[in-house]
Amino acid sequence: MAIVSVHPRPADEVMSPTTTSLASSQLIAVGECRSAIIETTASAAPESLETVTAAPRKNWVFDMFRLDGRVAVVTGGARGLGYAMADGLCAAGLSGIAILDLQSDLGEAACEQLHSEYGVCARFYRIDVRDEVAVQCAIDSVVQDLGKIDILILSAGVADLVHAEDYSAAKFKRVIDINLNGSFACAQAVGKHMIAAGRGGSIIFIGSMSGSIVNWPQPQSAYNASKAGVIHLMKSLAAEWAQYHIRCNAISPGYMETPLNTEFEETYFREWKARTPMSRLGQPEELTGCALWLASGASSFCTGTDVLIDGGYTVL
Repeated sequence: MAIVSVHPRPADEVMSPTTTSLASSQLIAVGECRSAIIETTASAAPESLETVTAAPRKNWVFDMFRLDGRVAVVTGGARGLGYAMADGLCAAGLSGIAILDLQSDLGEAACEQLHSEYGVCARFYRIDVRDEVAVQCAIDSVVQDLGKIDILILSAGVADLVHAEDYSAAKFKRVIDINLNGSFACAQAVGKHMIAAGRGGSIIFIGSMSGSIVNWPQPQSAYNASKAGVIHLMKSLAAEWAQYHIRCNAISPGYMETPLNTEFEETYFREWKARTPMSRLGQPEELTGCALWLASGASSFCTGTDVLIDGGYTVL
């Protein structure tokens, strides 16, 4: 099954939500992929976000974590935390996955790897989450290409370290637009499809311990504010969308060894480790188990929850 890279048109070129252009061979591949997902979904056991019934067999609890027949979207999934979580979900049996990112080379390579490793239908969509029209176009394309969306992980984000007195309005706004406004734009676009489909779903926001505490000694007021906003946005949507069986939760990492943090290694890594009770930074894979739990029926009665995974940083 071929990997198809889909590049939604810029907002000023979009004529309708589904104007993504594909070659004939690509359209055939997308059609085959969509048909395979629909067939798999039809043959799978009905999903339930309300109750979990224990199957009468040994080790049934592990079946609660299976994602067979489901389709996930991961923003910022080309590398780092987003890719690690995408990889974990694919290992649990996803039928389809869409990676939304600005970095085409990394995004396409990520899809190739996931398809090669798990046989999952993997699609890459180049998107800037700050562009609401382009986001809606991309999400519509995912539904058209893969048939549905059951899971959304909102991992796209940026950070910079600037003293508050020197922060330019444009630079501050960029962090808020990507981390907070971009999360809302993607959640809203996917939420509309989930509501219309009537099957419910799971939306996982990537917050940060920075949404609960103020990191020190680095100056990052915009990042802290954006992640506090992400966590409260998650709780607001959890309350609003519970009636549609859409669960919204957040994972809030502590200091992690990711490309986003690598540039600060010389200056801050030693300090971060010293302030973390476990005396180390987290690895991207250490979020995967929580992401799988929140994405699957194993967490069917969990919504509005922020899960801190920070090596004990926030208990001090």
